[in-house]
Amino acid sequence: MTLQIVAGTADRALAGSIARVLGIEPASVVVERFPDGELRPVVDGLGGADVYLVQATGPPVNDHVMELLLLVDACRRAGAARVTAVVPYFGYARQDRRGRAGQAIGVHVVAGVLASAGTQRLIVVDPHTAALEAICAVAVEMLTAVPSLAQALGEQVPDGAVVVAPDLGAVKLAEHYGALLSRPVAVVRKTRLSGTRVVAEELVGDVRDRPVVIVDDMISTGGTIEAAVEVVAGHGAAPEIIVVATHGLFVEPAAERLGRATIRQVLVTDTLAQPVAPAMPLSVCSVAPLLADAIGRLHREEPLDDLLARA
Repeated sequence: MTLQIVAGTADRALAGSIARVLGIEPASVVVERFPDGELRPVVDGLGGADVYLVQATGPPVNDHVMELLLLVDACRRAGAARVTAVVPYFGYARQDRRGRAGQAIGVHVVAGVLASAGTQRLIVVDPHTAALEAICAVAVEMLTAVPSLAQALGEQVPDGAVVVAPDLGAVKLAEHYGALLSRPVAVVRKTRLSGTRVVAEELVGDVRDRPVVIVDDMISTGGTIEAAVEVVAGHGAAPEIIVVATHGLFVEPAAERLGRATIRQVLVTDTLAQPVAPAMPLSVCSVAPLLADAIGRLHREEPLDDLLARA
C-alpha cells in the first residue's frame, strides 16, 4: 500500500509539515462549502492507499467534527485500503462522564460515529481522557507531546524551578514533566464554578522564592491557569511564570488572562492552529515530527511504545 496524507481544513499547515517530514506530497483535497453551511469534500488518487487523514477538532468543534466524518467517508469511497484518522486535538474528550441524569457522553458519541463512518484507527495527542481507548470501537494510538515540550523548554527552566499541577487531574502529567526536567512537583487544588470560572483553594508543595512551571494538557479559557497563578503568587513564588500545555484552544478571555505580566512564556504545540499575532507571550512547538514518526511506524507495522502517553 502507498502512504497518503489527506489534510482537512482545520490545520493544513500541520498536515503539510507531517507530509514534508515523511517526504511525500499531501493528496488532492477540495472541501466545498454550500451557502447553507453544508460541506462536500472530494479526494482523488487514493485507490488501495494507506490513508492518514489529519484533522483536529478544535473550535469550531462541531464544524470540524462533521468535516472529519465526511472526509473519512470520501476517502473510503475513493478506494482507500485503510483510513486512519489523525486527530491531534480530540474535541468532546472532556465529556467522558455524566454529571447528572440526562446528560450526553459526548466522547462516546463522537468515537462511535467515527467508527461508523469507516475509520479503522485513530491517532490522538495527549487526549483529555485516558478512557478514550476503551470508549472507541477502533484501535486508538494515544501519543504524548510531553517529551517534545520538555525538550523545547530546555534551558529556559531556571534552576530551582518547581513544576506545578493546576488541579488534581494534572498530577500525573506534572510528575511526567518533573521527571523529564528533574524538578520537584507541587499541586493546586481547585473548584470549578462554571465553564469559565475556577477558584483555586490551596497548594501542596513549596514554591516560595522559586520559579514555577505550570503544566496542563490544554488551555481553553485560561481560568484554571489564572487561578493557579494566583495561588502560587500568594505562596511567594518568583514573579516570572512559565505555562506549558499540549493544546492551546485560547477561547476568550484566555488571551487577556494569559497576557498578564507575571507569565513570562506560554508554550503550546501546533495540534491546533495558533494566532499569528497572539496577545500573550506565546511560543509553539510542532508535533509534526512526532506524528510523522508515528504514521511512518504504523505504515511499516512497527511498534509505537516509546511515543505513547502514559496511562
